[in-house]
Amino acid sequence: MLQQTQVTRVIERFEPFMTRFPTPAALAQAEEETVLALWQGLGYYRRARMLQRAAIDIVERFAGEVPLEVPSLMSLPGVGRYTAGSIASIVGKARTPIVDGNVSRVLARLYEDDRPPDDPEVVSDAWARAEQLVDACLDPATLNEGLMEFGALVCTPATPQCNICPLQDQCAAKAAGRQREIPVAKRQTKKVTMHHHAIVIRRGGKTLMHRRAKGGLWAGLWQAPAIETGRRLTTTSLLEASELPLADVEYLTSTTRLLTHRRVHLHVHRGVLRPRVRCPQGADQRWMAALDLEAAPLSNAAREVLGLAAEMK
Repeated sequence: MLQQTQVTRVIERFEPFMTRFPTPAALAQAEEETVLALWQGLGYYRRARMLQRAAIDIVERFAGEVPLEVPSLMSLPGVGRYTAGSIASIVGKARTPIVDGNVSRVLARLYEDDRPPDDPEVVSDAWARAEQLVDACLDPATLNEGLMEFGALVCTPATPQCNICPLQDQCAAKAAGRQREIPVAKRQTKKVTMHHHAIVIRRGGKTLMHRRAKGGLWAGLWQAPAIETGRRLTTTSLLEASELPLADVEYLTSTTRLLTHRRVHLHVHRGVLRPRVRCPQGADQRWMAALDLEAAPLSNAAREVLGLAAEMK
């Protein structure tokens, strides 16, 4: 949950999630939709799916007990070197390193390493340096947690607190007066622009909802029916492109969401179905009452669309 998500947001979801799924077996047996609903608000829903797949693996291959060795942990779906090292060292007390963004920054400044931090050779060197520290320390768990906290609280990205740093006399970047230059900024990737045309349709106190496809952005989550394009559509074009039996579409408002790799323009419309036309319900289309919407797995963007439509009554 903490991967790419702020602690304050995780705190709200962690205890309810653990109460519902206290063991790998409980998570392995759950319906995916239930798992995604409890993950709401954290984003990056692929993590929730991979976590459930890992739980299934733990039940089937490790008799329901989480392994504590790095190779076994890394054999689980969604578990990489950092997560495996964290669990193995902090829970299993194994003498193994971990490198996250904070640790990488601390090591780059200590060694005055001004190469791009996402360069494969630099990543490899960071792990090698972290392993040297683990080999020399008394308690790997304390060292690893301490390095992460040190990077988060003292050796911070923009304004490192060098005046209180216990390593200032050993820091090559500080000695060269370059602590604010290192590490260099990562290479920026251009965001893809997407226009998400949502059509909010209400009838009899319920809202028509569609489930997204299993792959890609917001995979498998529910949302108002939508058409996604690389450019903005007019209401006339939207009517022509929609497969719904629409009598009319009214534009309401727009907003923009910036995701890791995308700039998503949300265009909210109100749709009206043709008289006496029924939209059949199925696995991927459903009329939902307010309580259903609360329990269903929706992305933050999908909830924002419904909220904006409600405000524009």
